[in-house]
Amino acid sequence: MNDEKKNARHKASMEKQKAKVDSNIEAADEERGVSILLTGNGKGKSSSAFGMVMRALGYGHKVGVIQFIKGQQLSGEEIYLKNHCPEVDFYQMGTGFTWDTQDREGDIKAAQDTWAVARPMLDDPSYDLVVLDEITYMLAYKYLPEETILEAIANRPRNQSVVVTGRGGGSALQQLMDTVSEVKEIKHAFQAGVKARLGVDY
Repeated sequence: MNDEKKNARHKASMEKQKAKVDSNIEAADEERGVSILLTGNGKGKSSSAFGMVMRALGYGHKVGVIQFIKGQQLSGEEIYLKNHCPEVDFYQMGTGFTWDTQDREGDIKAAQDTWAVARPMLDDPSYDLVVLDEITYMLAYKYLPEETILEAIANRPRNQSVVVTGRGGGSALQQLMDTVSEVKEIKHAFQAGVKARLGVDY
């Protein structure tokens, strides 16, 4: 096949693809906030959520970030938001990972205190984006009642978007969310004995 035929075939294929994309864009005419679940056993769920935080800030949107089950060690996200984005309402549970604390009652109390910060954000129409980072573990460990979390997400202000991250989360959460993306682990440097990297892993 000569270049002229290849070019003609490519053009026809792209025209067909463009028509399909344009049709889908035209059909998506509902204007409202979206709910996104980033789950799976791979690396990158929180990183993706913070990418959306930066995107929202680029448009001057109001953002709230709540982190559940993060270690006591500072993270790059926390440092950057506190130093450069003071307009972001950022709260971190900060008790350390539950497998480190090994204190169920203390973890439940910390989860409840953290939810008490997150819940008003989900009621407040001034927030364009709310990130509930690692909250799925609160459901898995039954530290917070599932129906409370689902009700708050389902009944948030119409134009507010919410991003939920963490492994699992359960079928009810998946059914509720508008978009569900699974990050699948193929391989991880840690399994080869490589230490977590500052600026990459935390």
